Amino acid sequence: MNEPELTVTVSPLMDSREIAAYLKVSESTLSRWRSAGQGPPFLRLGGIARYRIEAVDAWLAGLEHDDAAEG
Repeated sequence: MNEPELTVTVSPLMDSREIAAYLKVSESTLSRWRSAGQGPPFLRLGGIARYRIEAVDAWLAGLEHDDAAEG
């Protein structure tokens, strides 16, 4: 019996410049968010911050507000 192949998709890691452009903020704003623990989740590889786009999108989704719920 053949077992189905497991396909794992890993998103490429993006750098601060790419994510800042994606979010339409400056790299310094992104750096400030990292320092304050307020920005999107990131990995630090060799002292350099890297981001997964799926994690950034999930972080953005968590920031969304429903105006009707705010009353």
